[in-house]
Amino acid sequence: MLTSSLSHAPDGQPWRITVLRNRNGMVATFMDWGATWLSARVPMKDGSVREALLGCATPSDYLQQSAYLGATVGRYANRIANARLQTAGIQLVANQGEHQLHGGPQGFDKRRWQIVSQSDSEVHYRLDSSDGDQGFPGTLLVSLRYQLDDDNRLSIIYESQVSKPCPVNLTNHAYFNLDANHGDARQHHLQLHADRYLPVDNSGIPRGTLKAVEQTTFDFRQPKTIAQHFLQDDDQRAAKGYDHAFLLNPSAAQPAAQLWSADRALSLTVRTTAPALQFYSGNYLAGTPAREQGTYNDYQGIALESGFLPDSPNHPEWPQADCWQQPGETRRTVTHYTLTAE
Repeated sequence: MLTSSLSHAPDGQPWRITVLRNRNGMVATFMDWGATWLSARVPMKDGSVREALLGCATPSDYLQQSAYLGATVGRYANRIANARLQTAGIQLVANQGEHQLHGGPQGFDKRRWQIVSQSDSEVHYRLDSSDGDQGFPGTLLVSLRYQLDDDNRLSIIYESQVSKPCPVNLTNHAYFNLDANHGDARQHHLQLHADRYLPVDNSGIPRGTLKAVEQTTFDFRQPKTIAQHFLQDDDQRAAKGYDHAFLLNPSAAQPAAQLWSADRALSLTVRTTAPALQFYSGNYLAGTPAREQGTYNDYQGIALESGFLPDSPNHPEWPQADCWQQPGETRRTVTHYTLTAE
């Protein structure tokens, strides 16, 4: 465990960086600004070390990007149509045209998270969100733990409490590129254990209801390259690629998703207690400050974000758990990202 100060954040305080390590030599790095996952360096079979995440060269560079690189997103990740909680008659703060994206213009990715504790294997953050923050009702208390074990499993554990009924959807927005050269991530192989996905319009707002993946370009039930059916239908073209939520098949025996580098030397396994996974193929990454080059290109990273379906507060008919959290309830969601050198 290591904490250091590099320059200063918008609140005038230093960035606080935490480094976790395991016995295999994997190193995961985090920042308290946005409770951001900065880096995941994995020792490979040939003795090299491979960086699995996209990221910026310095903490201050994260302020110059809008891709939510590695950030913790909330109160409600993904989109809420018309920035409105229809059933409650509550207007939220919009930040994507008339809609709200990832919790509003001052979402949790733009906050200083308090470090509660840290060790070689875990960092524990906390965030308090006041009543009316970005339009959301009630105070929200969030506990977030990043844990790294000796199986190269990075676990993200969210716990939340509210003082008024409020939709809560917390996620991490890491972008993965498992290739040594961080080239076009569409050459990765992906498997998603999901029978249905949610079509969206060109603003990412759900269009219609859930649709079967069978006989569509969204069928990743068997591994295939992301490039194989890329932009070959209207649902993809509306989003400039894949940027869609998949309703996961509930099974303790199988992971939610698996991702393999083009050379099959490194894999990522995702398991989660959340009902859905947003698969985003990095369609708008161009111009994002990069760690080892000037800027990233479109399609250079893959996001696999656990959570609820987009606009769930306005769709109680969808077959998933209720996204509205009630006072007196402690909600706990766990997502595991395991990186394995093959």
